[in-house]
Amino acid sequence: MDSYAVVGNPIEHSLSPRIHQLFARQTGQTLRYERRLIPLDGFVESVEKFASGGAKGFNVTVPFKTQAHDWVDELDDEARAAGAVNTVLLDNGTSRGFNTDGIGLIRDLVHNQRVELHDKHVLLLGAGGAVLGVVHRLLAENPTRLVIANRTASKAQRLAVHLAEAYVNGGCEISGVGLGEVAGSYDVIINGTSAGLEGTGNLIEASLLRRAVCYDLVYGSSTPFTQWAKQAGAARALDGIGMLVEQAAAAFHLWRGVRPETAEVLAELMEARSR
Repeated sequence: MDSYAVVGNPIEHSLSPRIHQLFARQTGQTLRYERRLIPLDGFVESVEKFASGGAKGFNVTVPFKTQAHDWVDELDDEARAAGAVNTVLLDNGTSRGFNTDGIGLIRDLVHNQRVELHDKHVLLLGAGGAVLGVVHRLLAENPTRLVIANRTASKAQRLAVHLAEAYVNGGCEISGVGLGEVAGSYDVIINGTSAGLEGTGNLIEASLLRRAVCYDLVYGSSTPFTQWAKQAGAARALDGIGMLVEQAAAAFHLWRGVRPETAEVLAELMEARSR
């Protein structure tokens, strides 16, 4: 039986095994998919052992996405641009790294949630790996304005300059600021900071969220960021469970050559969440 896994630390919370089991059942595929807890200082040793056992591929979650980027033999364009890998395909001794986070976000926002990004003003909170994994796909949707806000303003500014140079003919105004310097109005606000996991969601002036669609890249029925967005009067406050399902579907397609339908899987996860 073909073997796959999601590797990370911590890992016990991961919904990936359930998602891929549902995909396999839906598409008539036979495979095994498991969680694998990797020691913080043992990524290379652990994944090489898994690969040598005949595994066909694995997903990568925190905190190993940059290590996976450095470990694989080949990178796709998005993984190279992001500096991070979340999906690895193992094929005849060659490891190929992909980043499906961006396509997962866009498919959930645009196709599932019907959120328009074209000609819109978008605010990205954070300038780390989570943001790098999605920003190129966001820019491909042709927003009018993209502001990257980060606790360390210089990091946001450096990223903005890099993106502006890469998309010089894209027609999008790109800038970077500190979290305390965010001003203006936004149609869509996306949180890529650790506030989605812990602490408070209160990152910028609450008035900026009013009437915006707010999206947290992490998933949970009520993250600190989505709680705060609702209290601030956001038009909608969405967590990243749809992104999780969509990026998993992209990974499944890379591994198995068949693209599963995501709507029924997402509906099942949402039903389980509501129980």
